[in-house]
Amino acid sequence: MRILLDNLGKILEGFQVTLVLFAGGTVLALVVGTVLAAMRVSPVPPLRWAGATYVNVVRNTPLVLVFIIIVFGLPELGIRLSFRTFAILAVGTYTAAFVTEALRSGINTVGAGQAEAARSLGLTFGQTLSQVVMPQAARSVIPPIGSILIAMLKNTSVAAGFGVIEATGTLRELGRDFPQALYWLFFGIAAGYVVLVLLLSVAFRELERRLVVLR
Repeated sequence: MRILLDNLGKILEGFQVTLVLFAGGTVLALVVGTVLAAMRVSPVPPLRWAGATYVNVVRNTPLVLVFIIIVFGLPELGIRLSFRTFAILAVGTYTAAFVTEALRSGINTVGAGQAEAARSLGLTFGQTLSQVVMPQAARSVIPPIGSILIAMLKNTSVAAGFGVIEATGTLRELGRDFPQALYWLFFGIAAGYVVLVLLLSVAFRELERRLVVLR
């Protein structure tokens, strides 16, 4: 326990990196996922095909393999970034495939009559989707989006295997330096993840409650 408390600052730094990966991955996943969801319901067949291909390929690819492709593949193409940025790209692009399907399911819950009414008023497909359909779809999929992002928070631990010292990487380093306190360190890091997940769960429940009232 003393070792855990003595290294509390280092552990908090690890969780700070975890939160940076989570924040960056969340923004990337939501942006890319929204674009892909629009492609999935687009009236243009090539866009629908491209969106479906991305989702099917990425969802059926292990996250570790996505990390390998990005961390080792992009530098071969001349793209050289920090390992932390590579980690954000990996978790963000991977999670985007799941966000896409959640948003697409929400789009399918919006009545077809609303889209038809929007088109009768002269709105284009993009205007109908962004101003009429997507706002309603986003409210209906807050719970699954929350679950997806919570899973992404835990998936950031994969970055420890690719040179990013986040919470799990900190556990590995401290466990190597203080093997006699490994169990305390493990439970301390695990407790940190539990706290973060609980906070996210509460935040999404509150967000769902507030937005449901607006319907």
